[in-house]
Order: sequence, then structure tokens, then C-alpha cells
Amino acid sequence: MKILVAITGASGTLYAQRLLDNLDPQAHELHVVLSNYAQQVIAEELPAGLRLPAGVKPHGLKSMNAPFASGSNPPDAMVVIPCTMGTLGRIAHGYSEDVLLRAADVMLKERKKLILVPRETPLSLVHVKNFELLLLAGATILPANPSFYMRPQTIEQVVDTVVARVLDHLGVAHQLVKRWAEERE
Repeated sequence: MKILVAITGASGTLYAQRLLDNLDPQAHELHVVLSNYAQQVIAEELPAGLRLPAGVKPHGLKSMNAPFASGSNPPDAMVVIPCTMGTLGRIAHGYSEDVLLRAADVMLKERKKLILVPRETPLSLVHVKNFELLLLAGATILPANPSFYMRPQTIEQVVDTVVARVLDHLGVAHQLVKRWAEERE
């Protein structure tokens, strides 16, 4: 599967790092693109920087020559993680000023899997209306809302509860979290 991971300037870059840590570049063709402000947030939240696994192909934000900038060569799936509300709004309204936004536009028009992982609270009516537009257009909105059923003990374990859901929606097998079990009789 060809997967594009887009990272924006929302807090929560650890979500992107853990997703990249759990996608195998030997099994999938992986591409990464960062928004303008993503680097500043990465510097704040990931002191060691973003670690791209060997084989992941990074792309510049202004490079409209990236393969996924055209409907003739879309990825199978795109994940925007974390996704700012500004990015989400631009995608919802088809504002494709750079390769990240253009790729999301391509995903929607080609009816490919687009997963947006917003990390924002509280939500305004504008945010909710943008969610609605994107859901109607075929995107998956997967907010970065961790679960605590399995009693995570570390920040990574909390983050992994969200990353596991992203992997589930990509159709990528993983062992990040235990599955909810059936009730015992």
C-alpha cells in the first residue's frame, strides 16, 4: 500500500512519530510531508526530532512534482496527523495552495482513504461544519481522543490508543493495544 503521512503544526507530533514507528517501509511505500509550522512544533515536542524510518520518502511542501499531487498517481491512503483546524478547513474548502493540501484534495476527488486526526478542543461551529463537509466528501475524521480501558502506563501507551485506531482504519495489522474482549459469562 502507498501511504502519505502529513504532519501539521498542531500539538501532538508524538502521534505522527508513533504512526511512523508502526508502519513498515518494507511492506508499504511511505511518503511524508510537513506543513510550514510542523517543524517548530516538532522541535518543542520531540527534542530528538522526527525520526523517519529508513525507506520513508520525505517531500517538500512546495514541491508540486511529488507523485501524489496528481490524481493520476494518488496514494492508497493519506493520514494528516496531527491535523490543525486551519489545515482541516482548507481541505474542507478545496484550498490547495501546497502539496499537502493538494494531496488531500486528490484523495477526496479520487475517492481514496483520507484520515484526518484533529487535536483541538473545544470545537467551534466552524470546526463542526468543516467536519460535516469532510465527512460528506468521504474523509474519516478520527480525533486524537485516547482511550484508557487498558490502563496505559506511559505517554506512548496513551498515544498508541489513537495510533492503533489509525492503523485499523488503514487496514494495517498491529499489536499496539489489546482488543476489547467479549464479556465473560
